[in-house]
Amino acid sequence: MWLLKYSKRLPLIQLLLLQLLCLNPAAAKKDKPDISSHKLDNPPSNFFYFDDSNTILLHDREAGLVHRSEDAGKTWDKVDVDAGKAWDLWRHPYDNQKAYIMGKASTHWHSNDQGKTWQDFEIPRARPSLVRTPLSFHAKDSDKVLIHGEVCRIGGILDCTQTTFYTNDGFKEIGMLRKNTRGCVFAHATPEFDTGDSEKADDRVVCVTTGRTSNDRREHRLAVSDNYFEDEHEPALEGDRTVQGVLSIAVVKGYLVAAVRAPNTDELAMYVTDDASEWHRAVFPADSRLKEDAYTILESTSYSIQVDVLTVDPPTPMGVLFTSNSNGTYFTKNIQHTNRNTHGIVDFEKVQGIQGIVMVNVVDNFEEVERSFGQEEKRLRSQISFDDGRTFQELTADGKTLHLHSVTEMKNIGRVFSSPAPGVVMGVGNTGKYLKGYEEGDLYVSDDAGLTWTLALEEAHKYEFGDQGSILLAIYDEGPTDIVQYSLNHGKKWHKVDLPEGKIRAKALTTTTDSTSMKFFLWGSKGGGSKTEHWVFSIDFEDMHEDKCKDKDFEKWSARVDKDGKPTCVMGRKQFYDRRKADADCFIREKKFEEVEPNFDTCKCTEEDFECDYNFIRSKDGKECVRDGPLPDPKGACKNGAKKYKASSGYRKIPGNGCKGGLDLEEEKERDCEDTLKPIVSGEINTERTAFPAQSFRNYFYMERAESSSDSSKAGKDETVVMRTDKSEVYISRDHGKTWDQILKGEKIKDVYPHPHFSDVCFFVTTGKRVHYTINRGDTYGHFDAKIEPRRDDELRLPALAFHADYKDWLIWTGAQDCDKGGGKCHNDALYSTDRGGSWEYLARYVRKCEFIKEEGRGDKQKLVYCEAFKDEKPDGPLQLQSSDNWFADHKTPFNDILDFTTMSEFIIVATRDETDSLKVDASVDGLTFADALFPSNFNVPVQKAYTVLDSHTHAVFMHVTVGDRQDAEYGSIIKSNSNGTSYVLSLNNVNRNKDGFVDFEKMLGLEGVALVNIVSNIEEAEKGSGKKLKTMITHNDGAEWSLLKAPQKDPEGKSYDCNTGDCSLQLHGYTERRDPRATFSSPSAVGLMMAVGNVGDYLTEKSEKTSDTFITRDGGVEWQAVKKGNYMWEYGDQGSIIVIVRDTVSTDEIFYSLDEGQTWTPYKFSEKKVHVAILSTVPSDNSLNFLLWGQEDDSDSEIVTFNLDFSQIKERQEQCKLDENNPESPDSDYYLWEPKHPLSDSNCLFGHVARYHRKLTDRDCYNGRSIQHLHNIAKNCECTRADFECDYNFEPAKDGSCKLVSGLEPPDHSKICKEDPEKMSYFKPTGYRRVPLSTCEGGNELEKYESKEVPCRGHEKDFEEAHRGLGGFSIFILAVVLPIGIASAVGYWVWRNWDGKFGRIRLGEQGSAFDADRPWIKYPVLAVSGVVAVVAAVPLLVGSLWRWASGLFGGGRRYTTRGSFARGRGDYAVVDEDELLGEDEDEEV
Repeated sequence: MWLLKYSKRLPLIQLLLLQLLCLNPAAAKKDKPDISSHKLDNPPSNFFYFDDSNTILLHDREAGLVHRSEDAGKTWDKVDVDAGKAWDLWRHPYDNQKAYIMGKASTHWHSNDQGKTWQDFEIPRARPSLVRTPLSFHAKDSDKVLIHGEVCRIGGILDCTQTTFYTNDGFKEIGMLRKNTRGCVFAHATPEFDTGDSEKADDRVVCVTTGRTSNDRREHRLAVSDNYFEDEHEPALEGDRTVQGVLSIAVVKGYLVAAVRAPNTDELAMYVTDDASEWHRAVFPADSRLKEDAYTILESTSYSIQVDVLTVDPPTPMGVLFTSNSNGTYFTKNIQHTNRNTHGIVDFEKVQGIQGIVMVNVVDNFEEVERSFGQEEKRLRSQISFDDGRTFQELTADGKTLHLHSVTEMKNIGRVFSSPAPGVVMGVGNTGKYLKGYEEGDLYVSDDAGLTWTLALEEAHKYEFGDQGSILLAIYDEGPTDIVQYSLNHGKKWHKVDLPEGKIRAKALTTTTDSTSMKFFLWGSKGGGSKTEHWVFSIDFEDMHEDKCKDKDFEKWSARVDKDGKPTCVMGRKQFYDRRKADADCFIREKKFEEVEPNFDTCKCTEEDFECDYNFIRSKDGKECVRDGPLPDPKGACKNGAKKYKASSGYRKIPGNGCKGGLDLEEEKERDCEDTLKPIVSGEINTERTAFPAQSFRNYFYMERAESSSDSSKAGKDETVVMRTDKSEVYISRDHGKTWDQILKGEKIKDVYPHPHFSDVCFFVTTGKRVHYTINRGDTYGHFDAKIEPRRDDELRLPALAFHADYKDWLIWTGAQDCDKGGGKCHNDALYSTDRGGSWEYLARYVRKCEFIKEEGRGDKQKLVYCEAFKDEKPDGPLQLQSSDNWFADHKTPFNDILDFTTMSEFIIVATRDETDSLKVDASVDGLTFADALFPSNFNVPVQKAYTVLDSHTHAVFMHVTVGDRQDAEYGSIIKSNSNGTSYVLSLNNVNRNKDGFVDFEKMLGLEGVALVNIVSNIEEAEKGSGKKLKTMITHNDGAEWSLLKAPQKDPEGKSYDCNTGDCSLQLHGYTERRDPRATFSSPSAVGLMMAVGNVGDYLTEKSEKTSDTFITRDGGVEWQAVKKGNYMWEYGDQGSIIVIVRDTVSTDEIFYSLDEGQTWTPYKFSEKKVHVAILSTVPSDNSLNFLLWGQEDDSDSEIVTFNLDFSQIKERQEQCKLDENNPESPDSDYYLWEPKHPLSDSNCLFGHVARYHRKLTDRDCYNGRSIQHLHNIAKNCECTRADFECDYNFEPAKDGSCKLVSGLEPPDHSKICKEDPEKMSYFKPTGYRRVPLSTCEGGNELEKYESKEVPCRGHEKDFEEAHRGLGGFSIFILAVVLPIGIASAVGYWVWRNWDGKFGRIRLGEQGSAFDADRPWIKYPVLAVSGVVAVVAAVPLLVGSLWRWASGLFGGGRRYTTRGSFARGRGDYAVVDEDELLGEDEDEEV
């Protein structure tokens, strides 16, 4: 009965249940996901999920707003920050509660509750950095954040200083970390990084900073602090040496990596630390080079770094994949020809959550691509590795080879192939021989981590993973669509769902970062043009009918298997997951926001579980670990005659490896005690003689391999020399002249052109169209054929090749046309190539020369080219200056009648004729806009006079203005600019020059502010035909004051000099008498040392064996010592720890050398025959233990010889000197700190500070080795004194040393700054003084403000009363300069503004009795340049006459063939141009 009654009531119960379900939607299970939509006003610029939540933040940059959703995008609210002020949005990578909104100015916001509430914070006077990410995070304490900003002056646009700020309490307080930074990171920037001393180093910050005295990126360095830069230290990267040229730093998993750029090359070195304390240089195989912007640090593991290195340049870049050992120091090659794009992105991705699986794309037709210089399209093939990149195999789908689009073609956000869903990966691609276009691809899926693949959906789709791989979601990606598709069984079956707003074009599809959510977020657009609509969608699977998974629905899945399906080992373990079965009808609902954790089984140890131990490296075949140099003697085990000892096997187990048992490669092995001994040295100098069948050397160049080059085995050691003889034969030596090989046999080499910007590159020009070259210092050679023969106007000595500063394959070729036709039709045309001569296109016709203008600091106009071209293509017409930034598809003509133009660092100067046929100078800072160099009305420069631009290392330009040009009586005045080159005042007059425009002026290299000159002391007599009487003067404060050189008391033989008159002093033969311009007085690597030839007396006598002696100074020119009778040449080696001298003009068979800075000298006989030595040389860095003598033996007129002198075997130079940067004067140190001083000062204050330099103790028997950063620090800033100031514009030094206004002239009108800069608040009235640009003095006698009145600008009176801000140095620049640079954006301006040469103020000084105020050239020694005059790192520079002057170097013929010809002789000559003497007319006889 009961059963019967129950059955009768069943329909009613079912009805009630259905009604109940309808009333409770949560209980109703659906058969498809719920989709909701929301329309946006603008496209989102950024959006992200907070980890482990459904909260999304979305940034609308156009409106300056941030939107927030707590339900994965269903509903949205605007966050409560100032409307329109949100400029950028950031999420904390390690705290899922915190986010940050950066404003455009100084106000920003942070949130501690996933964006629900926001608190503002201020960074006074700073805005977010425009050149690097604004925030850096601490992985273990989210309250600690670094903020990268820029502090700007003048309305927030100009003169910005990159500054980093910090908070350690969640933005309750913000402090300034450090100025002049170029990127900072916490050592604990990732959870994996371990400093080893967490308490001490928890706050450790590592920054890239500018140099101690310069913004030049070659001097950028690392600075480390544990207390937010209350104090800091510079870490030693190479042994105990610090390293300059640091470009960037990055934290990758458990490694901190620093990239260092080598000078004069595009190579980089990589330094690695795994504890932020001990650094090591990363060693790559010898055939692999790291290049700037050409290596990519990839997603790495906790036990290795993976790097892809560019091997083929754009436009079809390719690379090689390397993997490091566990401490990141040694890298081995994994796979070649990896695909890259022009942004450095590499087709490389690890399968997430599974150790050892890597997917890459490689270029199949790499040989054709490499040969075609970008003309051949790359054919890509996909590869996968299951053993951490040791071996690779192809992907397969249904038995066919599969290729997938990867990271270089990102079509979605996040990872390309995988997610934390165990083993489930997807990709778009095709089967066949190689990868086709994206729209020719289909969607493929694999549920065994890429081992096998199946077709999921036809055509390309965006895709995403959810619920740990239970849900796969895809949307069509080749055009608009109104559906999404999903699969619940690993892609075997797909279901369609309609989108609510019709067809959209999908832009992004994503979900939570752990792929555990059942909710997805989609962004798309519809319509077009002004009617484009932007929509976001929330796709929610939570209410679908599938149940929660039970234990039976999971399987134990092996993450890696071999070809037979058996689990494989990586890092000593097999990896397993408990994974939902593909066909299980359930969701993993209860594990939302919980990533799947793997299980591991331990493996037995095999060879793959070990790496090379310290002091061991892989053999060339990679099969074993071999020792790298002598092994350490363990605690005296080899004493008392022992022959054997136990030591490392050469292997160690990879840290973190979990293998047990099996093979044990770590077991110590017995080794010979002889292995601990260093090689036996001879203790003597070794000499190698080489003879050449020629009568003279024409030129030689060093191609020194930089110390920071990527091949550590050759860094700083490959001392390559290239030499050309008078027979047009070329020889090369890779070992500094010990052995020589003739190259390019059978070719007549007309000229040799070493690349001025890349020391590995050299071109060899024949007499025809063929040009040979090497790009690797002579390892290999290539050639190209120019369209026309090289130029024939040899009298101009202008080069046939011009080079680009950034792209070594960009060339300009100037060649002769119609020269065999007669009739005056011979002329030069210019062509260009962007593929190293592979193809040529015409640039300009009827030119004299063409040059690339691109230099650092000159904007982004890479293609900007200047040509001197004859007007209307008439060789007898005036020269025009023509410019173009599109290969002369069109061009501008800024000047119609020029004498010449020169490029100097970031500046360009043009010499033109004005309407009165007088010299006129114009300057440009960007290569696009020029400003006049305005002379006072009664200060005229005749055309026949000349300017010589002198050295300018010290924020001021020195220029020699020719006053008298009577033959053999030439002289002039040196004028010096302020720090921005806008005004010039007298530094010294009557300075000697020769007929070719060279000036007796030389800066001391490596020491700021010291220079020597020779002046003509008998001007009136010399102008009447008498010979010049020269006297040598020196300045110790950058030209502000000059004095005679103090004469030594004793001659080289210990006899007293006859020096009793008031005019008696030391006189030195200067630059105008130098046979080799590379033989400078000093070396930048030997701080404080100078050598010279001269005499003691009233005047400089003729240079001869009888009247001249050789002198040395060890203190920057204050005190001098006579070291040898007669004339000697000199060279510095090992940064001055070895000095070699040899007789000049007299045949000899011996040299002398000193190991104690010239205090004692030792003779060494290098030849059995007398040799006439023409040149003594060494590498440009002066850091070698090798020297070269070039000459001819007395008994031979058919041979020339070189002698290599190798000091590496002498016993005094076997141990490397010890240097502790943090305690440089410790008892164990081989160095002391030296402080230069002004000879007239009682203190060591010079330029407003006390500078301290590293100097080797002369009694220490050790070698310097790697270049030392000589400037240790600025010990302190001093109070200002008169020596820190010079005379202002239109003021001159009076006899009492004060600065007086020049009669008839007006003081400079400083109020002009207000007109030029409407933002400017005030200015100071002139006092007659201005600060020397190098001076950093503080307080004291500030003469530029002394008795000066600070005046408000009109319209800013109220602001002035509130702020009382003074006039800054950069404002002076605005005072006289109107340069509409045409900056397109703040970012573009920042790049221009932050070149390596910051502006500051400058001072000029009194000169004493040599001053003659009656001469018009001296009375008005001011060049008011309404622009910027170049700051050059060069000696006197000129057109054509350089070749005439240098032609006597070895006898007959010219010696140098390129404008960078001096570059290989000494680094400071790298920018020497033949065309940098302005104002000399080219009509004179050559």
